[in-house]
Amino acid sequence: MIEVQNLTKQYGAKRAVDDLSFTVNDGEILGFLGPNGAGKSTTMNMLTGYISSTSGKALINGIDILDDPIEAKKNIGYLPEIPPLYLDMTVKDYLNFIYDLKKCKLPRKAHLEDVCSLVMITDVYDRIIRNLSKGYKQRVGLAQALVGNPPILILDEPTVGLDPKQIIEIRSLIKRLGQKHTVILSSHILSEIQAVCDRIIIINGGKIAADDTTENLTKNITADYRLIARIEGPREEILKTIKGISGVVKVVADMEREKGVYEYEIETKEDVDIRRELFKRLVSRNWVLLGLRTSEMTLEDIFLKITMGDEVVIRTKKSAENKPEEKAAEADSKDEEYEKKAEEADSKSEEQEKKAEAADSKDAEYEKKAVEQDKSSGASDKSEPAKRSSKKNKKGGKK
Repeated sequence: MIEVQNLTKQYGAKRAVDDLSFTVNDGEILGFLGPNGAGKSTTMNMLTGYISSTSGKALINGIDILDDPIEAKKNIGYLPEIPPLYLDMTVKDYLNFIYDLKKCKLPRKAHLEDVCSLVMITDVYDRIIRNLSKGYKQRVGLAQALVGNPPILILDEPTVGLDPKQIIEIRSLIKRLGQKHTVILSSHILSEIQAVCDRIIIINGGKIAADDTTENLTKNITADYRLIARIEGPREEILKTIKGISGVVKVVADMEREKGVYEYEIETKEDVDIRRELFKRLVSRNWVLLGLRTSEMTLEDIFLKITMGDEVVIRTKKSAENKPEEKAAEADSKDEEYEKKAEEADSKSEEQEKKAEAADSKDAEYEKKAVEQDKSSGASDKSEPAKRSSKKNKKGGKK
């Protein structure tokens, strides 16, 4: 069993892992997903004691990986993203070295033969690792994780470099291992995670963005309920008939698949099942229903929706029960938004008033200057006739 409690890893100002908490039960296969840089490998390195955490705890079968690393690591088989291989050794020498390194107590020859058989490397047992293909090197890395039969396996991209047949074989092996081991599996092959894992954790930006089974995530991540119906008949009349069914929110007709056959994407209200009513109406009009399926989100859709910056609300039973409270909270949020907008509007009005006052002040100043200029020009106009009369008087006196 693995218990992660408020695990955090800080690199200077960068927080690679931010307060992670989760539990992996015995015999559970956990898929660990996230985009590049999300903190997956950092988390795995902390769980295995390869690097220390800034704060928080990682308990391996109840043992803190930092307090007693040697005892905790006895319970772990770890395959990092780049397998830790000594390329100049043969597979046989390398696995014997790992056997000694782990201080394994199981019968050496029989145990190593079992491990090689499990990961299908018996035929390259005496070959030098450097000369092996990438797929075989990956399987040798997986073999070293299995040496000692540890109760916990942490596998980072275990099928990288394998061909399709080998991938299927390793998937089957991981499923079998999950019956006796606790497994954390990280992979970018989402179909692999969906096929193998009991539960999925998606981390984004160092935080847990989702934690559930694929089926539950599909149900809870969206409130959309869609059916895809392939129907033979007149397109416009079929659209009108489907729209008339109670509970239908939206209907869209896809391109013509066959002559006179279209696919219709039907969106309904939450928890409304229209399949029976749809069938009855089509039969009553002699239209042929050639196919009907639900349109569910794949793990890839879920992963992209969570990690591409979309605002995702994962609905749970508890949140469904508390819908009135949610609506009240939503109403409060809207009230706050309206108040904020009103305050912004008031602020803008005050700013406009200040600008208007400033403009009025400038106008008053211009008017004052204009009056002063008028007075000045008027005074100068009055002084000109006075000067002229003075000159005339002088001339008259001479006469």
